[in-house]
Amino acid sequence: MEFDLWWLLLLPLMFALGWAASRFDQRQVRSERALRRDAPQAYYRGLNHLLNEQHDKAIDAFIEAMTADPDTVDLHFALGNLFRRRGEYERAVRVHQNLLSRADLPLDARQQAQFALAQDFFKAGLLDRAESAYLDLLRGANATTALIALLQISERTQDWPKAIERAGELEQRSTGTYQRQIAQYWCELAVQHRAAGRAEAADAALDAALAASSQGVRPRLLRAQWAQERGDLDAALQVLESIDVVRPDFLALAAVQIAQIHQRLGRIDAGLAWLRQRLEQTPAIDVLDAVLLLDPDPVSRARCAQQYLQEHRSLLALKRVLENPAPGATVPDAAVAMQGAVDNALRSRQRYRCAACGFEARQYFWHCPGCQGWETYPPRRLEELSLLGS
Repeated sequence: MEFDLWWLLLLPLMFALGWAASRFDQRQVRSERALRRDAPQAYYRGLNHLLNEQHDKAIDAFIEAMTADPDTVDLHFALGNLFRRRGEYERAVRVHQNLLSRADLPLDARQQAQFALAQDFFKAGLLDRAESAYLDLLRGANATTALIALLQISERTQDWPKAIERAGELEQRSTGTYQRQIAQYWCELAVQHRAAGRAEAADAALDAALAASSQGVRPRLLRAQWAQERGDLDAALQVLESIDVVRPDFLALAAVQIAQIHQRLGRIDAGLAWLRQRLEQTPAIDVLDAVLLLDPDPVSRARCAQQYLQEHRSLLALKRVLENPAPGATVPDAAVAMQGAVDNALRSRQRYRCAACGFEARQYFWHCPGCQGWETYPPRRLEELSLLGS
């Protein structure tokens, strides 16, 4: 009987505890619902600020949304990417590392966070940490994109053996041809070997460059340069003249050197005849300069410059005519003033322009400083390109 009375006394207490627990759960549910109602609103405000280029307000709104709903993965990515775009790489790294520290993060989201973290390191210039992060992605869905980024890191760090290896891997993945880049990497490696006194290794690297791209111009120019340094002018001349066979449009980069070698060898007539023929076949101002350099007759030089100007009406050609007047011709003051005007006009036109990004430079680059592209510069200056385009 005592046992039954004891249970009767416990029943009201258990009822009171259950009622209190239900009230607490209801308050918690209402609080969570309120937070989740606030999170989308803050998220949409952030998107609106982002579309209006109000990045500071967008960041504040996304932080508010994350505070309201810290489990939302998309908000982390949006905020981290926004930090990276603003150059706040340390904050972007913290956001993405916070994501990666979560044990419940799905595999695809984890790979996405790892890729975003690698981008943060890359943009911040922490190339060693970026390389480590990208290497962890080579076995996932972002493997190809990670390998392309690793190739860019190899270029920036001038680790040319790795660049050659990674470009080869990209070709095996059927992402396009990288033979032109691989040839350039071998050329860069050859220059490194040459600077370190490893002549045989440098020559072997040039052989590999030509094996990668049989029509490569840069390995031929380097081989000719080193042959001249050894005093082997015949070998240098043979290599330079072979450019006309594989890439005639690039002969402009070697024409003046060819003329100078002919001068040093005492073969002016042969060199002049060869260059005049090339000037007719592949007209370029540098080939004209080579002809004018070898031609000993001032009358012939003046006639050649005037003929080139008639056929290719450019300021560069006009400048050559003014620089090579016919013998005995009086140069009026107007012609002198005209030459000064031409020089001023050509200051911004005697440049090479990258065909990929438009970066301009006075000298020819094989690797564009602007877009980091390889062999993106045409071998003619802006003035000549505008004439060809018309």
